[in-house]
Amino acid sequence: MDITRYIKDKKKLIDSFLKIYTDRIEKRAECPARLREAMTYSLMAGGKRIRPVLSIAAYEAVGGMSNDIMPVAASLELIHTYSLIHDDLPAMDDDDLRRNKPTNHRVFGEATAILAGDALLTDAFSIIAGANAAPEILISVIRELSHACGPEGMVGGQLVDMMLEGKRAEKRELIYIHKHKTGTFIRGAIRIGAIMANASSAKLNALTKYGETAGLAFQVIDDILDITGTPEETGKTTGSDIAKSKNTYPSIYGLKKSKEIAEGLINDSLAAIKDFDAKAEPLRELAKYMLERRN
Repeated sequence: MDITRYIKDKKKLIDSFLKIYTDRIEKRAECPARLREAMTYSLMAGGKRIRPVLSIAAYEAVGGMSNDIMPVAASLELIHTYSLIHDDLPAMDDDDLRRNKPTNHRVFGEATAILAGDALLTDAFSIIAGANAAPEILISVIRELSHACGPEGMVGGQLVDMMLEGKRAEKRELIYIHKHKTGTFIRGAIRIGAIMANASSAKLNALTKYGETAGLAFQVIDDILDITGTPEETGKTTGSDIAKSKNTYPSIYGLKKSKEIAEGLINDSLAAIKDFDAKAEPLRELAKYMLERRN
């Protein structure tokens, strides 16, 4: 299949939903205009939309066929965007460029950027609450997302990453950082797609394994691209991991070994869904796409 076309088509659907969302923000008179502008600026700045796309692909892989997944999938992009806004802040990664545009705090100031991130995170759960699914399914989705992005997931991983800057992490610490600051959200996105489609326990377990390995590979490849990529390709400042003495796979294992590790993880993700039928082909191709991506 043409995975580039698949991603482009799903991204178009996601962006259409997000455009409706931002149009509605503009009509919310109680929301300050500057906050609306800051939220929209980062949310609609572009990006791969890989987490929503993965969620949709997982939904389809276990037989999901309706558009009911779209609000839930799109809400993942609100959370991802909030995390990027906060990651770029001076108190964290202190970056000036994101998605080939000045970072949110460079345009709107730190306080507004923090609040824009807070608003996007909160609105994501409001969108999920209004999705067309049984209440018990939506509760499961919210529980999954809270775990993936909270203190035992993305937020916890980010903190440990910051705490170990300038220090030599042990391999178990490196794995913890990468699994949590990136991997749990990707795993969660995939599990959420499966939950929305009422996947069986066996298929949910297989997709969980797929998500764990593909999610870790995604961050390993990010580490590699920080060295081998260009700002034009990645849409952000490259070389920042080395400049900030961050613990990455190349800093611990070297570039060649890191590439081998990423390849092994992607192979593991493919093995996890080997018994799935053709409906899982987008997931298989997305895993390969992760390995080959340049942004």
